[in-house]
Amino acid sequence: MLLSIAILIAGFVGLVWSADRFVFGAAALAKNYGIPTLIIGLTIVAMGSSAPEMMVSAQAALAQQTDTAVGNAIGSNITNILLVLGITALLRPLNVSSTTLKREMPVVMFVSLAAWYILSDNYLGFGEGIALMAGFVIFIAAVTVISVKQSKAANAEHDPFVDEACDEVPDNVSTPLALMWLVIGMAVLPVSSHFIIDSATDIAKLFGISDLVIGLTIIAIGTSLPELAACVAGVLKNEDDLALGNIIGSNIFNLLAVLSLAGIINPSSVDPAVSSRDILIMLGATVALIAMSLSIRGSRRINRIEGGLLLVAFVAYQYLIFSSVSA
Repeated sequence: MLLSIAILIAGFVGLVWSADRFVFGAAALAKNYGIPTLIIGLTIVAMGSSAPEMMVSAQAALAQQTDTAVGNAIGSNITNILLVLGITALLRPLNVSSTTLKREMPVVMFVSLAAWYILSDNYLGFGEGIALMAGFVIFIAAVTVISVKQSKAANAEHDPFVDEACDEVPDNVSTPLALMWLVIGMAVLPVSSHFIIDSATDIAKLFGISDLVIGLTIIAIGTSLPELAACVAGVLKNEDDLALGNIIGSNIFNLLAVLSLAGIINPSSVDPAVSSRDILIMLGATVALIAMSLSIRGSRRINRIEGGLLLVAFVAYQYLIFSSVSA
């Protein structure tokens, strides 16, 4: 067991590192080839924190473990809101001022409801996976087009989230160096994902827990580490909108891109617990996120008390999952 745990930890370290290098190389290469910084920031950089979830879910689906892939997508969304946002708000209350984020909040709610509808029959099909992936492409295109138009409008106000996302695009990186990091990231990502799935499966078998539970807990928390690191770094640099944007964007990507991969690669039935328990908790967490971000009082501020409540809810959710396993 100790060997499996060591491999799992090493896999997560490699996954997070390689995802960062992949995004760095891809963003730098895109900029060197003349792609506008705004587009790079809203696509490659914004998608970067979800790269671990995408790779791990693809690897799980290839291994015929659709429950693990689905659990990773749903569990990562729950972890992003309850754990990552909870810790971030405890460090420093978050002010919400970005119009981009306010526009994306209804989108994350709509996508969450769509995921609930798709999984309500306890089956994730190929057609449903294609539909989710098409939604992902449409979402990326729409956000980019709207942001570009707004940036070109006369007397347009700067959107904090867009500005902060553009600041994350690497500058003055030579093309050979960018290409090197892109290739290294692409090589290490699948290898790390393979080790994570194999070691997590061994641990799950040892403790007698299902593929779904391992995806909802250990793998979901591990693949959410980039979001946690990005959010903590964001609030420490007073980039509140970027921190919150990482969570909202990641949750949309998880349901449209990550969940779709499971359906496209390995269409199959899904553990009924997803529709009866986990996706309902994800919906509740999403509603809480929107309510806290768009306060009725008009303060648009996620404070430390709310952050503490999110963390308590996360602990309660973990207890619920493992108590159902032991039962």
